[in-house]
Amino acid sequence: MLQAKGQQQAALRAAAAKAKKEHVGNKVYLRGLVEYSNRCAKNCLYCGIRRDNLAVRRYTMSDEEVVAAARYAHEARYASIVIQGGEIATATRAKEIARLLDKINAATGGSLGITLSLGEQSRRTLDEWKRAGARRYLLRVETSSPALYAKIHPGDALHDFGARVRTLGYLRELGYQVGTGCMIGLPFQTIDDLAADILFFQEIDADMVGMGPYVEHDRTPLYRHRESLRPAAERLELTLNMIAVLRLMMKDINIVAATAMQALDKEGREKALRAGANIVMPNITPVKYRGEYLLYRDKPCVKEEADRCRSCLDARVRMAGDEIVYGEWGDSRHFARKMAGAPALNM
Repeated sequence: MLQAKGQQQAALRAAAAKAKKEHVGNKVYLRGLVEYSNRCAKNCLYCGIRRDNLAVRRYTMSDEEVVAAARYAHEARYASIVIQGGEIATATRAKEIARLLDKINAATGGSLGITLSLGEQSRRTLDEWKRAGARRYLLRVETSSPALYAKIHPGDALHDFGARVRTLGYLRELGYQVGTGCMIGLPFQTIDDLAADILFFQEIDADMVGMGPYVEHDRTPLYRHRESLRPAAERLELTLNMIAVLRLMMKDINIVAATAMQALDKEGREKALRAGANIVMPNITPVKYRGEYLLYRDKPCVKEEADRCRSCLDARVRMAGDEIVYGEWGDSRHFARKMAGAPALNM
């Protein structure tokens, strides 16, 4: 079904839309995205903020800037934010984030559902952040294939597939809502790899998944393989099919309509919502930093202020036939079902 086209594809997406309506409703929840820092210790071969890209102007937002963004999300009734940044696993970074969580909760009365997306960390650090108020954690595995993982990362101890999977295990043990995901259309990637990714999400019992098309960046080693890539339109369609299949297999999880979809198609996020996604992450990072947080080329909304993004998003979600739910955290129903001891709705 991942390669479905024509009538078969239409039937797949109609079934996914039906499953979405029945199990999570035609509701879209917002996660205000704060791109906290583009400093990264990792050197992933596909990423625009990889350590060895010396063309990037590195930054870390101040506590005051992050709290101001959180206040904006609170006042705009987004109800949830994501603090995302490059992967740095140091004691200093652990203390910085714990301090930020305390400040955000103090400034908003603990009213925001906070997701962290800060890469692999020790169990101790993740526990500290959980106790400081983080509720969800997004750690994309990027591919569930150890062989493909090795092809898109340097072959050293800092880029270890096993360590990434272990971190997902820590998150589950600590009671986070666990999020992961993959890139679709990578060089060397097969349809079997993508099918295995969906089975991996089921195996780890993910509560939320963020999948997006691979979009190349000209200052990365993987860029030299651009001639071997599937065409952009094909990568987009494959991503939409992945979303639809995942919605049918994991009916009540949260699925993100990734911003990268819009890099390939101006209506990419709306199409993702129609295919089964129910989460959108509007960017609330100060505009002065957005041009330096380019994981891939042609990233949308780099110069748009948060208010403009919000009004645009309202219109886009309505075009997709959904409605934004303001003032609700939008926790994963899959997670809530597990906490209540109810059986999962997976196929």
